[in-house]
Amino acid sequence: MKHGGGASWGVAGWSAGILVLLVAIPLAAEGRLPQRLATHWSGAGEPDGSMPLWGAVLVPALCWLVVAVGMVILGRRTDAAREWVAVVLATGFLLVGAQAAIVRANLDRTDWHEARSMSVWLVVGLGVAACAAGLITWLSGRRPRTPREAATDGPVMDLPQGQRLMWFSRAANPWIQGASAATGLATVAAALVAVTGLTGPSWRLIVPLAVTSVVLLGCGSVEARVSEQGLKVAFGPFGLPALRWSLKDIDSARSEHRTAAQSGGWGYRLGPRGTTVMLRGGECLVIRARGRDFAVSVDDAERGAALLNTWVAQRASR
Repeated sequence: MKHGGGASWGVAGWSAGILVLLVAIPLAAEGRLPQRLATHWSGAGEPDGSMPLWGAVLVPALCWLVVAVGMVILGRRTDAAREWVAVVLATGFLLVGAQAAIVRANLDRTDWHEARSMSVWLVVGLGVAACAAGLITWLSGRRPRTPREAATDGPVMDLPQGQRLMWFSRAANPWIQGASAATGLATVAAALVAVTGLTGPSWRLIVPLAVTSVVLLGCGSVEARVSEQGLKVAFGPFGLPALRWSLKDIDSARSEHRTAAQSGGWGYRLGPRGTTVMLRGGECLVIRARGRDFAVSVDDAERGAALLNTWVAQRASR
């Protein structure tokens, strides 16, 4: 699986979902809005500018398309995938929040001059939420770059005396990540409908959707790291939760080809062959530890197994 493929699909789904929300929020409340909507407020919080409904729908949608397309082009042409995702996520939060605030201010008013005051704290809150979304995404993309030495034919890597190497690999399932994005957008939509005053807050809908989105996000990607401390397998974009095995607990490591059918399905699976974290069929890093096998589907598993066996052998020879 190509690195960054899941991120590209996630951004595409997020972009489409944000576009739908920007258009749907004012249209859903059309019968309760004036012919022209207040879209700008003075420093005192009073409305001093307006647009027809079609303008209030079209302008933010076009702004979003320009940002999304521009960042896709920039992300493809430069090594700035992390910043690309952060900007798209933050801008989406900001535009949708602003659209919901405008609809809320104009709801059940007969003239745009009568629109509710736009509190400065609401504007500040939208800005903070957008910045926080971008910061979280940027932090989630921070991964140390570790040197990759040439792999040997055998299961053990020949390391020069005193040299310390680490191996790092990731895998993602774009379908699981897409499902996480879809349930996340549904959560945002349900919350926005409540915020704009169209309906009351439906916690029985919002809470399960939010929990499902978070769980799927954690199951959608995995990273494996081999060092002289042992093996660490972390889940999701933030590396939480994480499983760890010290060198003293590991008997051996190997690379093995596995499929979802052999593992019992996708995700975190328990079966007669041990525990498997299956995000894509193919090469898996498999360790024998504490009397059981554990496998994780990541790229370059042969090199990771060779380095892990090296560390285990070095510890045993001390």
